Amino acid sequence: MAATETTATTVDEVLAQLAALEDPKARAVNEKHGDDHGVNLSKLRAVAKQLKTQQELARELWSTGDTAARLVALLICRPKAFERGELDTMLREARVPKVHDWFVNYVVRKSPHAEELRLLWFADPDPVVASAGWALTSERVSKSPDGLDLPGLLDTIEAEMKDAPDRLQWAMNNCLAQIGISHPGLRARAISIGERLEVLKDYPTPPNCTSPYAPIWITEIVRRQQED
Repeated sequence: MAATETTATTVDEVLAQLAALEDPKARAVNEKHGDDHGVNLSKLRAVAKQLKTQQELARELWSTGDTAARLVALLICRPKAFERGELDTMLREARVPKVHDWFVNYVVRKSPHAEELRLLWFADPDPVVASAGWALTSERVSKSPDGLDLPGLLDTIEAEMKDAPDRLQWAMNNCLAQIGISHPGLRARAISIGERLEVLKDYPTPPNCTSPYAPIWITEIVRRQQED
């Protein structure tokens, strides 16, 4: 993302660009995943690349509530420019799966407030908010696990993942897999939990892709690491 910031482009101009890119086929595909927009993501990224970094425009685009506009906003913003409270509000507004995913991955993870927000969101009663806390926890599991209670996380996953709502379940399952992949001493227990709960065991997986079913996922990634 370029560091240049300009103010020449207006919200209306960006919305017009996105409207011109509306594709019924893209909308049909996106809506299957819960994403209510009809813009091909490669074309959307091209719009963002043209705009470069524009923090105030990003805020204005976010405020429209339009999904495609919010995705552009996440690509042209400066993640470190948001205050903690602003990020918390935005996360709670981000109900569309793709917006939620990009917001956590492209913005919150680059923010100096990421750890505070991880702790705030992790046990939130809203499962969509909690899923963001689990996503941030998964990153710490693999990159900076010091201070995390990994056996305690496995206890929570074992007790709660089976009946968790879909998006929270997906995030907890990802954390389970990351524990099994990154921490050999807990690998057998992580695989055992996955086998017992059978979460995502029957998830349709395209050829040449790794199943999200944790026992298969863990085993396959560890095998690849050992080959390298």
